[in-house]
Amino acid sequence: MPNRYGTTPTGPGEYREADIGLARPKDAATLIVVRGGTEPTILMGKRAATHRFMPNKFVFPGGRLDLIDQRLQVPGNLSAAVMERLRKATRKEVTDRKLRGLALAAIRETFEETGLVVGRQASQHIKTRHPVWQSYLEHGVEPPLEQMDFIARAITPPYRTRRFDTRFFLIHDQFIHNDPEQVMETSGELNEIHWLTLEKARLLDLPAITRWVIDMVEARIQLAPSRQRQQPASFVRFSQGSPISEAL
Repeated sequence: MPNRYGTTPTGPGEYREADIGLARPKDAATLIVVRGGTEPTILMGKRAATHRFMPNKFVFPGGRLDLIDQRLQVPGNLSAAVMERLRKATRKEVTDRKLRGLALAAIRETFEETGLVVGRQASQHIKTRHPVWQSYLEHGVEPPLEQMDFIARAITPPYRTRRFDTRFFLIHDQFIHNDPEQVMETSGELNEIHWLTLEKARLLDLPAITRWVIDMVEARIQLAPSRQRQQPASFVRFSQGSPISEAL
């Protein structure tokens, strides 16, 4: 990640004490939903002030990977090009089911945090006891995995007390199943949920990593969706306190 994006200021308790070991990053996923038009917009919300990780920052909807996301049996799969990128720079024990689960987590968290149903008409009945997935499936949809793009991955710096290994997925508005204007605050984690042009989004209080991803989104959406999914993803992590970027 270039230095021009700066760093994200931290609050009390977010810096790791010198005598405390490194926190292991938790797997997480984010979904960038793009609405087309003369001025494309993206869905963002403000993290609650009471949140312990990046309070009051505007972000894309997303959250941690749950076990149900890896176990949920849904038809379809991510495209071969997307799966190939997801497999890069991962430990040998990370399964394809887990990587696919990250894409499902991005859809679930978006639905849970905003009420937006990202899906296509269901081709079969899917069973689950998980309340959020049950509510999602009641809309008569299934996750449009083949249409999801994987554009970036970022691991929180080691000096943070809370760390995440986040994959950023992108989907276009033809897979919004409900009214996109009826987004709502459903989980309490995101407030002030809005569709924003890229320029308006850049004026907000954003984490440095979000600014970096917005620039990637802007470059990506210049291409046809089928070509977008063939492009590399960028991966940023930290080594000895300095960011390292590589293409996946």
